[in-house]
Amino acid sequence: MNAILVGAGGMGRSWAKNLAVNPETEVVAWVDVMPGQVERANAELGTSYPAFFSLQQAIDEVNADFVVDVSVPEAHESVTVCALEAGLPVLGEKPMSTSMESARRMVAASERAGKVYMVSQSRRYNGNQEAFKSLLGEIGELGILNVDFYIGAHFGGFRDEMAHVLILDMAIHTLDQARYLSGLDAASVYADEFNPTWSWYREGSSINCIFEMSNGVRFNYRGCWCADGLHTSWEGEWRAVGSRGTAKWDGHGHMVAEVVAGDEGFHRPVDKLSETRHDIAEGIDGSLRDFLNALRTGETPRGECHDNIKSLAMVFGAIESVESGTKVGIRV
Repeated sequence: MNAILVGAGGMGRSWAKNLAVNPETEVVAWVDVMPGQVERANAELGTSYPAFFSLQQAIDEVNADFVVDVSVPEAHESVTVCALEAGLPVLGEKPMSTSMESARRMVAASERAGKVYMVSQSRRYNGNQEAFKSLLGEIGELGILNVDFYIGAHFGGFRDEMAHVLILDMAIHTLDQARYLSGLDAASVYADEFNPTWSWYREGSSINCIFEMSNGVRFNYRGCWCADGLHTSWEGEWRAVGSRGTAKWDGHGHMVAEVVAGDEGFHRPVDKLSETRHDIAEGIDGSLRDFLNALRTGETPRGECHDNIKSLAMVFGAIESVESGTKVGIRV
């Protein structure tokens, strides 16, 4: 299948490599608005993909089957709508867009075109996470899901000045993971955002969120991007509490569950369960394979826009809660 790749920055180059090694795909056009950007990327990767400044020009001049959008988030709507209106399915990077209003317009464009628009939530494709999801099936009815995310991330550059930097730039991954692991959607959120005195970010480096999920389940997100030492995994550290027991995952390869094995005693006896990593295609390789499968079979991929907008709504719900100081409903 022929792909038009939009964006030739660092992540765009990662996607170029991903498309190059997949036997089903060929890049027939590479689009970037910065002069010389595609040429520099081609030189770095040893490729010779045709360079374009405009997606519309690329669509007009090459025979493409789909578009991969790795542009900046502010351009996601224009790129996605342009591709969909030309009848091309879209696989886009996260976040879907920079506002819920924009995201809704993108979903509507997918509906009008009758074409797939999928957001690549690459952390949905993780063999250890799949194993943890299996363990969750052993602990009975889910009641509490907690995640800790503590990393000292010294990026420098624009992130240091961003508003709501952690929840807006990073937490979409973890919130989407919570929806995937639990199979639930968020109904409301109360969020408390703050900045420790030593933070190198202008604001919003740390946040605690209490989400009320479907059926009253509570999902608790605790995160900090200026926490040097004893880092969690980028996947987070998870604990799930159910009616029959508890499961934990360190975000790496260690996961364990204890399930009740009797009905007597101050502490009920438990059996210990474990699970090993599932063998799946991971990261953006997993995203691409899921998308291609959807094009071949008509099956719905994991990051399809009608689903992914529910994760984006958790981000903007948390920001609304921070700014209002109140618990707010999640509106898709």
